[in-house]
Amino acid sequence: MNIVLTGSLGHISKPLAEDLIKKGHSVTVISSKADKQKDIEAIGAQAAIGSIDDAGFLAKAFKGADIVYLMEPPFNFFDQKLDIEAYCTNFGHAYVKAVQQSGIKRIIHLSSIGGHTTEGVGMLAIHHKIENLLKQLPGDVYIKFMRPVGFYYNMFAFIPTIKAQNAIFQNYGGDEKEPWVSPLDIAAIVAEEIEKPFEGRTVRYIASDEVSPNEVAGILGNAVGKPGLKWITAPDEQFLNSLLSAGFNPEAAKGYADMNIGRRNHLYDDYNQHKPAFGKVKLTDFAKNFAAVYNQQ
Repeated sequence: MNIVLTGSLGHISKPLAEDLIKKGHSVTVISSKADKQKDIEAIGAQAAIGSIDDAGFLAKAFKGADIVYLMEPPFNFFDQKLDIEAYCTNFGHAYVKAVQQSGIKRIIHLSSIGGHTTEGVGMLAIHHKIENLLKQLPGDVYIKFMRPVGFYYNMFAFIPTIKAQNAIFQNYGGDEKEPWVSPLDIAAIVAEEIEKPFEGRTVRYIASDEVSPNEVAGILGNAVGKPGLKWITAPDEQFLNSLLSAGFNPEAAKGYADMNIGRRNHLYDDYNQHKPAFGKVKLTDFAKNFAAVYNQQ
């Protein structure tokens, strides 16, 4: 099949492209950076260089594809002037226009845990809004919404306080298990879904492991030579103020703090009702990568 991937050669799109190429598919990778073209071609894919907020460019890139994989790029948490909702929904609108113009009928969309609602999920509410934009496409456009849980690599944000204060500080914690995922497992599931039949609008959650915050502290602490590492739950206001003091965009800081409040409440309700089989990469596997990054900083 002819498959178009957004996401350049990121944590998910690169292993996904490599897997699909190995299986004999023709793959085009979209990137906004011209210097990525050689790297894209080196893995056996075709490069389409342009911006994913440009519906005209996207429509040309999508034309003739059997399936397109859509994801939104990350944003800069420290950009004080950024309107995060406008930034993210802008890509959603561009995707809708490009799909309509190109005639694409099969889409895989990388959404997120929390994509089922705008209530009580903090910054993750934007994924629900983008899902709804895509649902406005005609009914003969089939869409698979992929909802991965929290990415392991988000734990790299714990490194500064582990080094400075021998602790992980968040406004949630304890012994309640929560799910985490490796980008490699996301890529594997998306590749699997690409080769399955499409019909209507479907949702699939993706997770690799479930561990509690206290277990995270224990596993990461052992990996970096701090076996007594603690996970400390900070009051919500104190945590929010710490993000603002670190230079977070105010909208991002509130969204992050509110997302963590959701972790203590109803963020995982829909996930728990549709819990997936776990992927291959466990937290103990990721901990080796975490330790390598920790020791380089």
